[in-house]
Amino acid sequence: MNISRYTVKPKLPNALKPLEEIARNLWLSWNFDAVQLFIRLDYDVWLRSLQSPIRTLGMVSQERLAMAAKDDSYLAALKEVYDRFQRYKKGETWYRGSKKDVVAYFSMEYGMDVSLPIYSGGLGILSGDHMKTSSDMGLPLVGVGLLYRQGYFKQVLNTDGFQQESYPENDWYNMPVERKTGKDGEPVKITVDLAGRMAAAQIWEVKVGRSPLYLLDTNIEENAPDIRNITAALYGGDKETRMQQEILLGIGGIRALRALGINPAATHMNEGHAAFLGLERTREIMADKGFSFEEAREAVWPTNIFTTHTPVPAGNERFDIGLMEKYFRSWPQILGISWKDFLGFGREHPGDDHENFCMTVLALKFAAYANGVAKLHGVVSREMWKGLWPGLPLDEIPIGHVTNGVHPKTWVSAGMSDLLDRYFGPHFDEEPTDLSVWDRMDRISDEELWRTHERRRERLVAFARDRIRQHLKRTGAVERRIQQAEDALSPYVLTLAFARRFATYKRGNLLLRDPERLLRFLKDSDRPIQLIFAGKAHPMDMPGKELIREIIHFAEKYDVTSRIVFLENYDITVARYLTSGADVWLNTPRRPMEASGTSGMKAAMNGVLNCSILDGWWDEAYNPEVGWAIGQGEQYADTNLQDDVESKALYDLLEREIIPLFYQRGRDGLPREWIKRMKTCMREIGQSMSSHRMLIDYSNKFYFPALKNYRRTIKDEYAEAKSLAAYFTKLRSAWDNIKIIKIESSARPVMQRGDALTVTASIELGPVSPGELQVELYHGSISNQSNEITNARRTEMKHISREGNADIFQVRIECADTGMQGHTVRILPKHDALVHPYRTGLIKWA
Repeated sequence: MNISRYTVKPKLPNALKPLEEIARNLWLSWNFDAVQLFIRLDYDVWLRSLQSPIRTLGMVSQERLAMAAKDDSYLAALKEVYDRFQRYKKGETWYRGSKKDVVAYFSMEYGMDVSLPIYSGGLGILSGDHMKTSSDMGLPLVGVGLLYRQGYFKQVLNTDGFQQESYPENDWYNMPVERKTGKDGEPVKITVDLAGRMAAAQIWEVKVGRSPLYLLDTNIEENAPDIRNITAALYGGDKETRMQQEILLGIGGIRALRALGINPAATHMNEGHAAFLGLERTREIMADKGFSFEEAREAVWPTNIFTTHTPVPAGNERFDIGLMEKYFRSWPQILGISWKDFLGFGREHPGDDHENFCMTVLALKFAAYANGVAKLHGVVSREMWKGLWPGLPLDEIPIGHVTNGVHPKTWVSAGMSDLLDRYFGPHFDEEPTDLSVWDRMDRISDEELWRTHERRRERLVAFARDRIRQHLKRTGAVERRIQQAEDALSPYVLTLAFARRFATYKRGNLLLRDPERLLRFLKDSDRPIQLIFAGKAHPMDMPGKELIREIIHFAEKYDVTSRIVFLENYDITVARYLTSGADVWLNTPRRPMEASGTSGMKAAMNGVLNCSILDGWWDEAYNPEVGWAIGQGEQYADTNLQDDVESKALYDLLEREIIPLFYQRGRDGLPREWIKRMKTCMREIGQSMSSHRMLIDYSNKFYFPALKNYRRTIKDEYAEAKSLAAYFTKLRSAWDNIKIIKIESSARPVMQRGDALTVTASIELGPVSPGELQVELYHGSISNQSNEITNARRTEMKHISREGNADIFQVRIECADTGMQGHTVRILPKHDALVHPYRTGLIKWA
């Protein structure tokens, strides 16, 4: 069929022209007064547009637009918002350095606004907050991802409470995305090789305040139907589709930036999905400079950053070797290495020909900087991946942590934000990196804070009732049943919310374990509670779907549908109502399977108190003044026992602490002690879990050092990278011949604190010079249990002489600790260009 195509845009009166610019920038997603401009045009249209500003402009009648263009009140509001938008874009920011070279942030999904549904859950929401915060701070950062035609699925529950999925098509021409075109007006495109077939992708841009996000899209006519479907759905299709998506993201993403004239001086892989970018960046330098693989890899390694979000081995992406061979068999020849060595970059044990290819391992081997997303998750990640650095003590495994954060202006409700603005002043909006502003929480009166929170609970209940009515109508319920939705929940009852992905380890049904005890809480006439659940299970996760059905069946079986509700299709809109309107945020994962979690942070910044297992972010944020801990951080081998113990602990907390505290009212009807906790919670979590704190950490720990490494590496035609590659070639060939021959110590059987001792080591270095190795004394307390050194200190030993074939290294230390002490000697690489000396297989102990 021959179809002529053209684009129709809204016809706006001149006075309303700024609306289109505002609508096409997701700055509005964290500025509610900007959103109100579109709601004021026509509220019914706003709802029908699914809260899409661009679609709203196209749906509002010309008569209504003409009226708005003559409404001085509306025009004044528009001018105020637009002026502030312009000041924001041009204003001074936290980062004031050069933006010539950028950090490219790669993520499989981005959750920024309900009007752009290309996210599934926590990873995408985090990526969206990352982009918004980068904009606030003025960082030299661009985002890279994929543009999914269907996004993630829409959740629909049938009459039995079983989850079903639908996949509505996204209409890019009515969404805040713009196709990138070249000087000739044609779309900018890149290609990637997919098993001998060339796949083309066009590039779309999303404006996120000051920061650009570029999304690749294969749904173009020149591609075959199966290739067009690569960007059909997020986490859809089979393993081969996932392989194609990750090739497009990692390899195609780098090529897209090049096609746009952007230099990704440093790259940040948010999860392992984009790890193929390390191969592409290496290939680029080899092709451009004629370098060897090792030289090019040493140029790329100090500019790569990798963030892992997975706390269990099974959660890491792995591809079987047959699939790797189909898509990457030509790459070893391109890179000048063997097929076995190529596969080794994705294997924990490179010599194991039966091991599958792991994207996390590939990312770790190509990145100088790596981190988990919470303090506990950093510990878990070091334990999980210690095999990549055999012989290295656990606390030195080069995986740190940057605890996740959330974007306050996005997640603090409009009503609460207005209250904070009044007491925090313009500082809150204009200098978001000054987290000390949260110390002003005590300026807010108890009455104002509580009334604001009560209004949010009322709105949550109204929203939930409306959602329940919609669900009942869609499933064909009788009118009497639909009318009963008006009795669902109460705006005056202690409200607990549990909203997250429904996976079995998150234990959404933990609170149902003792029905009799739970029912007493629900039906208490004086101090009742009510529960709101929300969340999607992965389409292939049948146990997760059964959890949802179990909750719905429980409410019906025990006739508590007015006290337990499940809101279908958990998305940003639902999350905003829940995190601002609940009283308690419930989280019950099996420790340590929650990498971080961020929904509880959003709730806390709205004054919602957390009650959670000590896992993820809560393990480091918890103290008794900001919420409740279920248990004390125990871990269990018997999961049934764990569920019994922790469900009882949760019931006890509710019965003895949470419920009494909430209903403890003074003569004025205010729960003063509860409000006191709300204020402490908002102050402490607002400061410690802000995404601005997170981005300051990423900038100082990783982004700025990586950009500095890039500028240093490219000097003199990459002289440093070539030097480093030559150094490691020499070191690896000599490593087996380097021997620690003898250690001598002046230590006596019994020493006094403050005494000094001298340790001397004789080492055969072969062709390696003393200045090319880091010789260290490794010393500390001896563990009675493992007979190993604990709380170790590392002190460099100095080269003092040469005797025959041996080089002599020596150090003098002071006895600082009492008890059984010990020391040994070890050798590591040493080169001025190394970010850290921890390379696989290059550590030698005495």
